[in-house]
Amino acid sequence: MNVLVVGANGQIGKHLVSFIEDSDNLKAKAMIRKQEQASYFEDLGAQTTVVDLEDEIETIAKAAEGVDAVVFTAGSGPHTGKDKTILIDLDGAVKTIKAAEKAGVKRFVMISSFDTTREAIQEAPSSFAPYVAAKHYADEWLKSTDLEYTIIHPGILTNEEGSGQVQAAGEVARGEVPREDVARVITACLENDAAIGKEFQVVAGTTSIKDAVQSL
Repeated sequence: MNVLVVGANGQIGKHLVSFIEDSDNLKAKAMIRKQEQASYFEDLGAQTTVVDLEDEIETIAKAAEGVDAVVFTAGSGPHTGKDKTILIDLDGAVKTIKAAEKAGVKRFVMISSFDTTREAIQEAPSSFAPYVAAKHYADEWLKSTDLEYTIIHPGILTNEEGSGQVQAAGEVARGEVPREDVARVITACLENDAAIGKEFQVVAGTTSIKDAVQSL
């Protein structure tokens, strides 16, 4: 399976491309914003494509040609304004979904926020509410398509070394999860059809990632 990783140069994205390249069944195509980022991924054995999420849908669709799955791990980051949150976390995500459809890709994995319910938008601090709202509507758009989707809602992200064990379900208690383990969860979802059509939260736990995904 050839996988386009959108947001490959992010912290989760870098782990994910590495895990994909270590897999016997998957091959990565890293979508990056700058050519100077390419060598990192090429050294891992991955293909690269330089595309900005603010580009046209057709440009993103061209990057998705020939792949079997798209993983959206991109984000505007904590230091940008509400404008970039809308342009990347909402419009960028929707454009990527449309691009996947245009390119004939069937499988789509979305990395969302831990809680993107309407209640979460209302309860979020004013500085965080636009991000939750953007993720909410991007998730809803994906679910309204015919794509074979998986939506992953990770807990508080850390840079600790992953344990390979998580707790994953429709609803779990809020907690932390290493970015490395989130990338492992994505990889497992790509390798297991049990994840298709599923939306779940994930935090650190005591169940192997393979078993956690299988039991979704």
